[in-house]
Amino acid sequence: MEYSFKRGFKPELERIRTALEEEFPTEIREEGGRLLLSYGALKSIEVSIEGKKLFVTTESSDEVGDELILDTNKRFRNFLERATGYTAKQRLQQAKKEASKG
Repeated sequence: MEYSFKRGFKPELERIRTALEEEFPTEIREEGGRLLLSYGALKSIEVSIEGKKLFVTTESSDEVGDELILDTNKRFRNFLERATGYTAKQRLQQAKKEASKG
C-alpha cells in the first residue's frame, strides 16, 4: 500500500522508524533504505519512502489467535496515523478518491 503524508509530517526514515518503535516492541532492521520487522499476526512488515509517499508491504500469518490479530491491527493503524498524520477514516477517504481517479 502507498500512503500520502499530511502537511507537517516529513517523509523521513528516522521519523518513521521512531513511529514503528513506539508501536512494535521488536527488532527493526534497516536494509537499503527499507525498514523490516515482524510482529504478532504480521510475518513481515516492510516500510520505505519513495518521493513523498510511504510504502508499506505486509505479509500476514494465519496461525495466530483472534486477540493477537486485533492487537496487531490496532498497533498497525496507530503506526500509520503516527507516520502519515491521517486517521484510518481519512486514509479510507483518500483511497476511495484515488480509486475513482484511476
